[in-house]
Amino acid sequence: MRGQDERIEAHGPGGLRFLDGTTLKLIALVSMVIDHVGDIFFPSLMWMRAIGRIAMPVFSFCVAEGYIHTRDRQSYLLRMGVFALISEIPFDLAHSGRLDLSQQNIMFTFFLALCSLMLFDYLTERYEGVQGLVMGIVAVAVIAVGSIFLAVDYNFSAIGLVFIFYLLRDQDAFIRDGSGAAFLVLVRNVGIYRWSILGILPIALYNGKKGRGLKLLFYVFYPAHLLALFFIKLLVG
Repeated sequence: MRGQDERIEAHGPGGLRFLDGTTLKLIALVSMVIDHVGDIFFPSLMWMRAIGRIAMPVFSFCVAEGYIHTRDRQSYLLRMGVFALISEIPFDLAHSGRLDLSQQNIMFTFFLALCSLMLFDYLTERYEGVQGLVMGIVAVAVIAVGSIFLAVDYNFSAIGLVFIFYLLRDQDAFIRDGSGAAFLVLVRNVGIYRWSILGILPIALYNGKKGRGLKLLFYVFYPAHLLALFFIKLLVG
């Protein structure tokens, strides 16, 4: 397992790849905030929602990278699960103004994505060759389909994208990113969601370096910004 602080240079023209992992996460954060502000306060401004579609693919890529490079995958899974629980009340309040179990926040989605990667690794290591690969893919597919019934945000599309980025981690970046783009075109080519393809652009500029990290910031920011938007909504409402 590659260590958390180890990174390999991305395959492809190095001069065109100048974004590190921290910068990718910041791009996703800004995109997410623009999307949520648009959704809550300016629902008629579709350009804000279009920009917001960048966040999911970039975060999905970062989750796959985090899983690849972390020293402790169980702690990574636990941390994602804990912050998914912490984020649920702010998520509900920001979007519906009350506790609402009809949809769960995207950290639950990424928690399930990490579960699927761990199960995939277990099965492919336990059962060698084609049998293990098929069993692993089926396990990921079952979790992805199950996520629809659990009503987690972006459900199977985010889980599938995380899996693609993980599965193709050792391939040329062009193959990895192109496969991610093709998957998005296949499953997200409806209405405003077709703009999700924009998220592949910053991923294509990733240089394989971690950057400054700022790990805690990204976990804390998600529920904090949702709670802030809820209170702003109360004030202006």
